[in-house]
Amino acid sequence: MGRRRKRLSVLGSTGSIGVNTVEVACAFPDRFEIIGLAAGRNVDRLRDQIVKVKPRCVAVQDRKTALALKKLLPAGLSKLEILWGQEGCCRVADHHEVDMVVSAIVGAAGLLPTLAAVKAGKDIALANKETLVIAGEVVTRSLQATGARLLPVDSEHSAIFQALQGNARSAVKRLLLTASGGPFFGKTVQELASVTPQEALRHPNWSMGPKITVDSATLMNKGLEVIEAHWLFGVPVDQIAVHIHPESIVHSMVEYVDGSVIAQLGMPDMKIPIAYALSYPERLPLEAPRLDLFALRSLTFYPPDLETFPCLNLAYRAARAGGTMPAVLNAANEAAVEAFLSGRLAFTDIPRLIAQVMDAHGVGPADTVERIQAADCWARREAKRVLNGSAPESKGQELSV
Repeated sequence: MGRRRKRLSVLGSTGSIGVNTVEVACAFPDRFEIIGLAAGRNVDRLRDQIVKVKPRCVAVQDRKTALALKKLLPAGLSKLEILWGQEGCCRVADHHEVDMVVSAIVGAAGLLPTLAAVKAGKDIALANKETLVIAGEVVTRSLQATGARLLPVDSEHSAIFQALQGNARSAVKRLLLTASGGPFFGKTVQELASVTPQEALRHPNWSMGPKITVDSATLMNKGLEVIEAHWLFGVPVDQIAVHIHPESIVHSMVEYVDGSVIAQLGMPDMKIPIAYALSYPERLPLEAPRLDLFALRSLTFYPPDLETFPCLNLAYRAARAGGTMPAVLNAANEAAVEAFLSGRLAFTDIPRLIAQVMDAHGVGPADTVERIQAADCWARREAKRVLNGSAPESKGQELSV
């Protein structure tokens, strides 16, 4: 008798991770069935995915998008349940038929659907790092209560997860996260002052969405990953180091107390960590590019330039402050990246805006979703105030929830 297929919901299905997840699942139809899809407003791509995988339910950004999607669907799919908004996304996440949820929505918007899945006892393949960055305490508590598993999809955290297999956590000395350095590795502050959004979006190794690509260029992505690694693996932030590795072949490493360092290597292809999360503890025979060690001229590693790329330091600062500060860091960064992409903020002003918002924040506990959301909303308003040059609000006034 064959095994039962693992039933999936994919949140953020039309983004880079979501598209790759659907492709991996479709490559192994005997192993996976997609029950639910959640997306934003890309109805053309979502329609193609619906026709391909025939899910039970989908969710989109709003009612208008839902109506537009319904008009695009062929008659044979008229029974598909089309939901919208945050509530609809949460229903796709906690659907009673689903075994695992792939959380790939970009930004803080992924928190509530991911929490809904955790509370329903679903395993999570986590690509939305912001969920743990802003609500690590809440998510960890919910995981412990339900017994749901969190399996990392980010290539760096997947590498650490693999390098930890078979070893006691007490034997870990440090986690060594690698970073490509993004498109501006080696540049000076003066050279960065005039870079355009188009230049920031030209990542040398990875194909990603615009927000995460800009985060890679500022090194904020690596800072968020430091905080995520802290919650995923229970390692203190000051035992998590970052190494710039332009080749993106060593995806991350674990240093042990005896001096051994275990690394995970592979070509920069997101299907590899996605497949490992979906099939863990098994490995799927992917048709992926193979790493040819003989073809490599060298593997290089550099310390991060924290003066030129201060976002990484801001993330460490937020992690050490704890409480609501990581949520404020993340919200201010989302606002700053949006302003940069729309031409309202210079690239080098991204960390300055984030620092100003953090400086204005009165840290509070992050032990409930309501407190986290209040901090997030306050930080976005404060970032808007700084961008507009308006008068400041009272320091941290939203945190009395």
